[in-house]
Amino acid sequence: MNYFKGHTEHFTFVNTKTEVTSIALSFYSGLFAYNGWNYLNFVIEELKDPIRNLPRAIAISCILVTVVYVFTNIAFYTTLSPQEVLTSEAVAVTFAERLYGPMAWTIPVFVALSTFGAVNGILLTSSRLFYAGACEGQMPQILTMIQINRLTPTPAVICICLLSLIYLQISNIYALINYVGFATWLSIGVSVLCIPVLRFTQPDLQRPIKVNMFFPVVYIAATLFVTIIPIIASPVETGYGCLMILTSIPVYGVFIFWKNKPMIFHKIVGCLTRYLQILLMVTTSKNPAKV
Repeated sequence: MNYFKGHTEHFTFVNTKTEVTSIALSFYSGLFAYNGWNYLNFVIEELKDPIRNLPRAIAISCILVTVVYVFTNIAFYTTLSPQEVLTSEAVAVTFAERLYGPMAWTIPVFVALSTFGAVNGILLTSSRLFYAGACEGQMPQILTMIQINRLTPTPAVICICLLSLIYLQISNIYALINYVGFATWLSIGVSVLCIPVLRFTQPDLQRPIKVNMFFPVVYIAATLFVTIIPIIASPVETGYGCLMILTSIPVYGVFIFWKNKPMIFHKIVGCLTRYLQILLMVTTSKNPAKV
């Protein structure tokens, strides 16, 4: 006990914030470490036997990633002092320099490979949202097209890249995490809310994959916690997150709500679509819905 009394400055959780608002905001940073579970749903058409493999893949990946991340953080925080963690520009690099010596270069290499893999997966899955939405007539027709040689939704991927570059204009990475985190939690939470609503309003609806109600209820409760409290703790950043969501209103108004579009609108969109189609060498694989 005397040893611990004399070395409390090395304990990671000394002087940590325990306010409810700080805990809620911390979920935004942790969201991106565990955010891969929902991307598999976007490419369900490419899965073999999705009714069997989708729940299994999500369960295995969530458990595996949780174990790896928890043990990684335990390794960091039992090796480095709180001051070292706070002042380090890259905690993993500082950890490697402390333990690995001349092999410390391996950590930045593996982090870069992991980042590249994550970006590749996000581009693959997120672009599918634009592609599927366009096929339903909710976005421009050009986003329904695929590259004739590589058979990839090139316009949708480029659209995701352009949006990412716009977001990167924000220099404060923590503010950006809060912006995107709020929008992500809120949008996914509303989607999950459909499960109990449809379960009670349409009990006889065919459900190839039927999830236990415990999981959506817990997730909705967590969503309320990490969206309502940050509105009080950080209203400006959550306001920007709301603006990000509201940018969908003009798209909805133009491509869905506005039914009687003038001929000049169709000509301009048609000319732009043909030009991009030639430039990107893309074509549609099926008849998209007319907008």
